[in-house]
Amino acid sequence: MAIGNRRSTLRAHVLLLAFLFFTSGLLTAQTIAPDTYEALQYRHIGPVGNRIASVAGIPGDPMTYYVGAASGGIWKTVDGGLFWTPVFDDHPVHAIGALAVSMSDPEIVWAGTGEPHIRSNVTIGNGVWKSTDGGDTWQHMGLDATGRIARVLIHPTNPEIVYVASLGHSHAPQAERGIYRTADGGATWAQVLFVDEHTGASSLEMDPNNPRILYAGMWQVLANTWGRQSGGPGSGLFVSRDAGDSWTKLEGHGLPTRPLGKVDVCLTPADSNRIYALLETGDGVPLHGEETDSGELWRSDDGAETWQLVTYDRNFGGRTAYYNNCAVAPDDPDEVYFLTAPFVKSIDGGRTGVVQGGRSRPGGDNHDIWIDPRNGNRMIVGNDGGLAISENRGETWLRVNLPIAQMYHVTTDTKVPYNVYGNRQDGPSFRGPSNSRTGGFGGSRIPRGMWHSVGGGESGFATPDPVEPDIIWSSASGSGAVGGIVVRYDERSRQFRQVEVWPESTIGWPAETLRYRFQWTFPLLISPHDHNTIYVTSQFVHRTTNDGQSWEVISPDLTTNDKSRQGLSGGLTPDNIGVEYCCVIYAFDESPAQSGVFYAGSNDGLVHVSRDDGASWQNVTPNLPDLPVDGVVRGIDASKWDAGKAYMAIEHHQVGNFEPHVYRTENYGETWTKITDGITESPLSFVRSIQEDPIRPGLVYLGTENAIYVSFNDGDLWQPLQLNMPSAPNYGIVIQNHFNDLVVGTYGRGFWILDDLSPLQQLSASVTNESSYLFEPRSAYRFHNITSPQAMPNDPSDGENPPYGAAINYWLDADIEDEVVLRIEDDRGATVRTLDGTKRQGINRVWWDLRGDPSVEIKLRTTPRYADWVDLGKERWRSGGGQLEILQPPGRYTIVLDVNGDEHRQQLQVLKDPNSEGSEADVAVQFAMVEELRDDSVQIAHAVNQIEWLRRQLLDLQAVVTNTGDGQKSVVEAIDEVGGTLIAVEEKLIQMKLTGTGQDRVRWPTMLSGRFAYLIRNVATYDFPPNDQQREVQAVLKDRMQGVLDELKSIVDSDVTSLNQTLASQGFPTVMIGTPEP
Repeated sequence: MAIGNRRSTLRAHVLLLAFLFFTSGLLTAQTIAPDTYEALQYRHIGPVGNRIASVAGIPGDPMTYYVGAASGGIWKTVDGGLFWTPVFDDHPVHAIGALAVSMSDPEIVWAGTGEPHIRSNVTIGNGVWKSTDGGDTWQHMGLDATGRIARVLIHPTNPEIVYVASLGHSHAPQAERGIYRTADGGATWAQVLFVDEHTGASSLEMDPNNPRILYAGMWQVLANTWGRQSGGPGSGLFVSRDAGDSWTKLEGHGLPTRPLGKVDVCLTPADSNRIYALLETGDGVPLHGEETDSGELWRSDDGAETWQLVTYDRNFGGRTAYYNNCAVAPDDPDEVYFLTAPFVKSIDGGRTGVVQGGRSRPGGDNHDIWIDPRNGNRMIVGNDGGLAISENRGETWLRVNLPIAQMYHVTTDTKVPYNVYGNRQDGPSFRGPSNSRTGGFGGSRIPRGMWHSVGGGESGFATPDPVEPDIIWSSASGSGAVGGIVVRYDERSRQFRQVEVWPESTIGWPAETLRYRFQWTFPLLISPHDHNTIYVTSQFVHRTTNDGQSWEVISPDLTTNDKSRQGLSGGLTPDNIGVEYCCVIYAFDESPAQSGVFYAGSNDGLVHVSRDDGASWQNVTPNLPDLPVDGVVRGIDASKWDAGKAYMAIEHHQVGNFEPHVYRTENYGETWTKITDGITESPLSFVRSIQEDPIRPGLVYLGTENAIYVSFNDGDLWQPLQLNMPSAPNYGIVIQNHFNDLVVGTYGRGFWILDDLSPLQQLSASVTNESSYLFEPRSAYRFHNITSPQAMPNDPSDGENPPYGAAINYWLDADIEDEVVLRIEDDRGATVRTLDGTKRQGINRVWWDLRGDPSVEIKLRTTPRYADWVDLGKERWRSGGGQLEILQPPGRYTIVLDVNGDEHRQQLQVLKDPNSEGSEADVAVQFAMVEELRDDSVQIAHAVNQIEWLRRQLLDLQAVVTNTGDGQKSVVEAIDEVGGTLIAVEEKLIQMKLTGTGQDRVRWPTMLSGRFAYLIRNVATYDFPPNDQQREVQAVLKDRMQGVLDELKSIVDSDVTSLNQTLASQGFPTVMIGTPEP
């Protein structure tokens, strides 16, 4: 079926599939093992990424660094930061809050998981991991329930002793918080500091001159869906002077007396009596009617005996929950670095600080820093923009972006090839290609320069109009949703109109004060029935039908409207930009099967359904079995098949419940079935997104905090579909209908595409019962490259294009040793390409690049002229090229799968590039001329191969004859004369001086073979018919070729024949006229 006609035929196709699957043995998940579809692979397409949460280096080694992404794994460089490699992608956790390298053995590396920089949309981990081979392999070392690790410290001389600062998941009271210690390399752990179940460790430092002295910052913090509270009696600065056996809370002696929040501590080997402490105080602003202390930084110069407040400057602390980190130069106790939104440097012991700008700015929203303890000039910083390395004390930085983009959602448009859209944390709404179609100087990757903003901001949606894909509806901003920020962006002008629902700033205001509560990442939906109807949600459902000129409210408040959960968020440091707004509609969908049927879910656990275009709404929450309170409805997908059917993903991780909650209804929410079987149990099992397949009923995809799952039986059983994609939160899933691709938006590793879902959609019991089966292929586009943007070479954020051509998918019920051959036949039944197939059990995938079989290869059996040093190898020949693979024209082809004589056939439609100016008639004329030129090139190749075969024999005979003595001088001369005559002809066909080295091709003229190849490339450029001059050059070259071929025939018929008579008369072997089989 042609992709271009998919819309018109989709209904008939899916009805047929529905009948087949429901009447002839629907494949159950138990009948297929996940490893049978491992041949299917995802590819990363971009965009460039953002947040680094942790960094570490090796003392004295300026080449090696490690960085931990906020939700994108661990990366390592061994060349000073020029190139980075992911070293943790095989493991089911992605948030790296702390890294540490052993000073006594740099092969030992520890990773603490879970991001300790608290805000919404940050994720937890599963404890600590250890590598003993420099990050090549990792072993899980326990502390699974700690949630977030803020710091890992390794004893400087005994790497078996390790300390871990556990913040806890921070969403509910828990015992797994505080300081842990191991003395046996992680085999066992002891909790050596525990304050209470509301308080965890935000900082941990060791006296660099006495490893028995430890300082711990303890932080009382609670982060829920409806707000964050930082501060309380549990917070404080603690010291141990006996290696962690006992701890004392430091109070008085100059420290604040009122409740504290987050605490960070730092010190230096230059003077370990000098201690700096960043303390969250409230800055003197009353909280809940109570006074707070004021100040940011305290310092002790006598080993923590007494303290003094050194600055009130909020640039040192600022938004404390999200930043608040410091480091001291190892060779100067007065030189201190403070990490907040800016990067602040003090050279007077913290009394004053300078915000670094220009080349001295490593980035914004800085989170972690490591300074080489042996060289204060060298440091690395991780921030919201990536990582930065300095070798000159922060005067300048090498800044690197890794492919760790945190995408909130994913949508696709209807262009060919399609674009992918989504809003990136710490960035804009992005648009980028699923296939860049670039080549030549720009390379064949998807460069970062092909991604650009489409209005809106970091936290919202970017949704293209399905009918007019140049129109994109984007939402939110860098300061959140505000009053329901929506823009209507036009790709043609690259400008947008602001059509915010209620354009009144909400920044800093608690939810209870607002007219409309628009959450940080509120839903935006284009009606599947009318592309001019747009929906967004606050606590209400809003609708526009006039491009945002006006909005109407079509629902009552569909939340609990609990005012006790709409107050000021942040605690001692208020933080209100909509991220923690409670009592909002968080998921919304309209049934594609029936207009006016709506499903809405809130972030306080309510689910409503309307069946009358919003005139009335039914609260169906009580119908959900085993549903805990206070859930966030993360995703709703209304079924394409039945208006009463919908799937829903609900999560509760921000109230301390990490179990998956997934539901299905088939009667408008009157009853629900919980569908969670098969989801791996772990702290990262909570669900993020769900999507029904648009082609096959009962095929459903699910995204959790760390994995993608698929169900072949409507969610009754889930099985992994992670394949080669690294673990990351899966915030969005969509199937692009035209290309039938699964597109995943991850919050930590950008966008990934699983090309062509056809084999999964067609997999059934009848298929798996066959020994072999050829799936119906999707249509393939005959794309041409476009010109490339300027791009940085070897950019780690580059995306990967799909393989060119047609995906051929087939099933084998077992690994086989027999031959598996694929033939491509044109509409006349002629074989245009033969491919070797893979032979593994399960689904196999082979790509046909839409080209014909390669033409005859030129085999040079002699060395280049004047270059006898060239080695001919064991086979005594070298390639002279000449092989041409012609791009086949659009049309209908037949794929033939031959498995040991058992043949299967499927039709394949190859479509013209819709972006091309040429017509199919133009392509036909072009192809005919290219075939003519190819045929002439084949004649030249045969001629060169014949000459080379003759010359090889002559050279070998000449050596034999020469060794027989002087009496054969005339024979040697005769052989030499014929060889020279053949060289004179061959030099007209190919350039015989080429060695394949030193850019030989520009040193000597291109001969007839090269000129034919050049003309073929010239004619085959895009989809244009041949021009007059191309025809003229073809005629000239053909005449020249014919003249040379006639000359060669004459030499063979006369000179070579005469030589053979001479050789025979002297008793020598004669020269074979033909060429050997290839």
